[in-house]
Amino acid sequence: MWCAADTGDYELLDASDGERLEKWGTFTLVRPDPQVIWHGLRRHAAWSKADASYRRSSSGGGAWSENRLPPSWRCRIGSYAFHIRPMGFKHTGVFPEQAVNWAWMDDLIRRRKARGTDVRVLNLFAYTGGATVACAKAGASVVHVDAAKNMVALARENMALNGLENAPCRYIVDDCLKFVRRELRRGNRYEGIVMDPPSYGRGPKGETWRLEDNIHELVKEAAQLLSEDPLFFLINSYTTGLSAGAVAYLAKEEVASGRSGTLTSDEVGLMVRQTGMPVPCGSAVRWEKE
Repeated sequence: MWCAADTGDYELLDASDGERLEKWGTFTLVRPDPQVIWHGLRRHAAWSKADASYRRSSSGGGAWSENRLPPSWRCRIGSYAFHIRPMGFKHTGVFPEQAVNWAWMDDLIRRRKARGTDVRVLNLFAYTGGATVACAKAGASVVHVDAAKNMVALARENMALNGLENAPCRYIVDDCLKFVRRELRRGNRYEGIVMDPPSYGRGPKGETWRLEDNIHELVKEAAQLLSEDPLFFLINSYTTGLSAGAVAYLAKEEVASGRSGTLTSDEVGLMVRQTGMPVPCGSAVRWEKE
């Protein structure tokens, strides 16, 4: 399992009974996690002192309770700073487990840049810009694409928080597959592509997205956007029914085939401070040229 060596001001303090106990800077949150299938193992004293807890509703959805949080605050995740904002469906605006992938991309980009070569990165389903911040800070130019206008606005704020407001970055509010197809027609190419597709979602005009139905088409067409001297291709998945091995099989056929390089896949996780054991938080498939 890939786990970040440095998650900054974030800590997964404990996990039990379908929930995580997390420290986000100066605030402690309890959030649901379906991967936490063990019970009766709440050992950390902070369980009873959390600043907020997200509780599921029996009718669907959920809400924050015992909420003593400000609307937003700053928190360092890995080498980067982010605005943390408790949102609906338990989200906070950043996925700290992705710090392990940010570090991987940072290293690849810096090594390529050290050779005097420009790196262009396409970030699909880019959310609030974790990968955009990491790639831009490493020296890449980035095209940031997400269907949610408010998430793209938050990405701009996170870029500014890291002193990257003037970095070469284009922010696009669009359906990702449609954007990929337009880029193919325009002849634009990228050295790095990262995608973090949701299990289910809707585009800006109500387009329906289901990962299992659409991922092959997306990966196949996005792979054609790699330049003649590509650097990396990263696919993240949070869909529990879609294994890292299944996505790696697809990537082998559509990304790695005909290209020299290395393809790897694994679960992505976070270490629990109380026990020293990792909790899985999805999976990732990486292809890299070097």
